[in-house]
Amino acid sequence: MPAHTPSRTAPGTASGAAPTPRKRQPNGADLVIRLLERQGIDVIAGIPGGANLPLYDALGRAGSIRHVLARHEQGAGFMAQGMARVTGRPAVFFATSGPGATNTLTAIADAKLDSVPVVCITGQVPLGLVGSDAFQEVDIYGMSIPVTKHNFLVRSVEELAEVIPAAFRIAASGRPGPVLVDIPKNVQMAEVDQAVFDNPPQPGQPAAPPAPDPAGISRAAALLNAAQRPMLYLGGGVVASGASDMAVQLAERAGLPTVMTLMALGAMPAGHPLSLGMLGMHAARHTNLLLAECDVLLVAGARFDDRAVGKAERFCPGATIIHIDIDESELDKILPVHCGITGDVGLALAELLPLLRTRAEAGREAWLTRVEECRRRHPFVMPGAEDPRTPYGLIRCAADAVDHDAIVATDVGQHQMRTAQAYPLRGPRRWLTSGGLGTMGFGLPAAIGAALARPEATVLCFTGDGSLQMNIQELATAAEEGVNVKILLADNNALGLVRQQQELFYEGRLVACTYRRKVDFARIAEGFGVPAVDLDASEHPLRDLADALRAPGPCLIRVTVPAGANVYPMVPPGADNLQMIGGEPEPGDAMPALSDDDDDCDTHADATGGRHVHA
Repeated sequence: MPAHTPSRTAPGTASGAAPTPRKRQPNGADLVIRLLERQGIDVIAGIPGGANLPLYDALGRAGSIRHVLARHEQGAGFMAQGMARVTGRPAVFFATSGPGATNTLTAIADAKLDSVPVVCITGQVPLGLVGSDAFQEVDIYGMSIPVTKHNFLVRSVEELAEVIPAAFRIAASGRPGPVLVDIPKNVQMAEVDQAVFDNPPQPGQPAAPPAPDPAGISRAAALLNAAQRPMLYLGGGVVASGASDMAVQLAERAGLPTVMTLMALGAMPAGHPLSLGMLGMHAARHTNLLLAECDVLLVAGARFDDRAVGKAERFCPGATIIHIDIDESELDKILPVHCGITGDVGLALAELLPLLRTRAEAGREAWLTRVEECRRRHPFVMPGAEDPRTPYGLIRCAADAVDHDAIVATDVGQHQMRTAQAYPLRGPRRWLTSGGLGTMGFGLPAAIGAALARPEATVLCFTGDGSLQMNIQELATAAEEGVNVKILLADNNALGLVRQQQELFYEGRLVACTYRRKVDFARIAEGFGVPAVDLDASEHPLRDLADALRAPGPCLIRVTVPAGANVYPMVPPGADNLQMIGGEPEPGDAMPALSDDDDDCDTHADATGGRHVHA
């Protein structure tokens, strides 16, 4: 080498100076994370894999978003649902391609049926391999069409700046729902124009809801003002629109006895004089009986689900129905309505409120007196409510031990229906349950998500042994994150609601509804790092329950319940709501003296199928 041959230097670097590191060019994955930051996302649940590793690499470099490593993609999806349900804002979860993506579908479908805004971002094989049956390639775009509100397959890095904000806008606009964004690996790795990265688009925001038709509002007011026996029927849309307070104001002004769907529980506080609780398959007897007597029914944000209305053609047969919903396709879908109003429930109720006659002006006292009489004659029965080692007692005693801001999640089965019947919910967005899809395995991961979003709150997760085993691996996530989730397990070593239906409607032939081996859930929980309390072995179950609920962090609280302890009342599948079975007070329970008119409450009921056998 010649003595004075100049050495090679990086462009722009003076000879002899230390080379300046070349600024790393951001890629598609970096842009996705930046756009999520701008949407206000601070927690993402998910699982990495080969096709979404660039996203995880970008997530790690940014360091601004907390990642929760779920043990199954379905669990990650339900964690996102938990976050979205308690905040009302879209939440995000990640999954890789192939089995990672297919594992998300149940959680996405669940969000679709319950109108929950979540954004699922999946990695996909590189575009050049799509359609080649490459390793871990599935068409998640095509597979997710029926279960999403919208979905995207991103074909170029330039699309990301438009697609990500659009996903949030769509998820939260109108009737909320899930959106899937599938991003091929080469798009994640493609370089992004620095100017685009430095000046990203504005975050996606929900579109303004449609204004309700003034003529429809006026007609609804006229119908309600002329009614003799009106009722208010609240659905999950009331919670989604933030209209719970407005609904309570309207009910109080006009004197409207109020029922709620499973999804709307908490919209009117339990214990409110006008609240008749949940309607439908497992409602209190007086709730379904009174619905059959109403002459005008105002339905807000509900979709006439079959578990709520029973046989639709026999639901509220003499009532004029007013239906308010933000989704126009729900009007006249199940039941013909006399006055349909498309629009945001909160806006519609706000416009309706000043047009209604007051309770006194409308002369509602006779109707409200009748409601109270029917409620006294047909009270809801909770056997064993003071003993935490009974099915209802576990729920009521836990409720007594926590404050009114506690969040309540459930799995699916008998425990879910008992919790819906018995837990005194005081407000909206404190109740997480799988209403439409009825997904066993929902409870634990949804509770974890709620605790991540609301770390100051105690989160109760009521579950059964069948449901818990559907996503039991997320106990490890609960322990790892130290979330304040209390799992209350009613263990009957059976699929209780299946057993109940076989007993009642299949001539008692019990098939595949009980487990041959008992599972030691306390040891399993402890193996995952979650402390456990078995109330069966407790000498002071109330005290031990309260101590477990007060201790920080996750805990599993187990109690054995009889497999034959059915949940009543129950409307047989396909029957109308007046064909309730069970749920009557015991013969020795004192009933107040009734007037002749009170017998009308009974004339509609056909309580075939036998009495409630108390647990």
